Amino acid sequence: MTRLATEPSAASIPAMLLAAGRGMRMRPLTDHTPKPLLAVQGQPLMQWPLASLLAAGFRRFVVNTAWLGEQIDAFCTDWQAQHAGTQVTVSREGQDFGYALETAGGIARALPLLGDVFWVLAGDVYVPGFPFSQASVAQFKASDKLAHIWLVPNPAHNPRGDFGLSAQGLALNDADEKHTYSTIGLYRRELFEPPWCEILPGNPQGTAEPLAPLLRRAMDAGRVSAELYTGPWVDVGTPQRLDALNRAV
Repeated sequence: MTRLATEPSAASIPAMLLAAGRGMRMRPLTDHTPKPLLAVQGQPLMQWPLASLLAAGFRRFVVNTAWLGEQIDAFCTDWQAQHAGTQVTVSREGQDFGYALETAGGIARALPLLGDVFWVLAGDVYVPGFPFSQASVAQFKASDKLAHIWLVPNPAHNPRGDFGLSAQGLALNDADEKHTYSTIGLYRRELFEPPWCEILPGNPQGTAEPLAPLLRRAMDAGRVSAELYTGPWVDVGTPQRLDALNRAV
């Protein structure tokens, strides 16, 4: 399929950073600081992926918030002011509903801000060298897939993994060998609309729903592609993992 000249460039594709969670496993650190703003090697955790996306030429960002959302809101305002030409829009789930909408619910809520194709990644994963490639966006847009996700080797805390990977590059629900979902993926708006997702457009009712069931449904239909990423990657889910990162040279 040839991309029309009137279509937006890959660099104009937005990225949604998921930053609404409570971070219960990180308490007491997250009692007063949202997990995406905890410092990793001298920078707020969510600043690492923002910097990587910006370096790759992506300049539109959507960040969802709930727990201590005003702190993330202030960070986004400052970060945008420091990086000319960027646009950071906040989807305030806590302010609008009083709770976080989980992954699929949060994406569905922000869908009017995201367009037809967009990146999604978690704000609490440290992956400093990930290649947010414009070529990956172009390849995904030319495919018939609803999502393209990156998998990583299984960490000690998730030894059984999440999804398999076929020789043809499809993500699989059932496989002898499974890898861990990195939380990084490219998505189409279509995945968050019927028949794949029953949440109303824009999620005005505040439905909280996880992403995995939608992905698994699309995988069973052969509509999710995947690849393995073997660079540095840490799910900063506990104080111990955060401490280990900050002790690393």
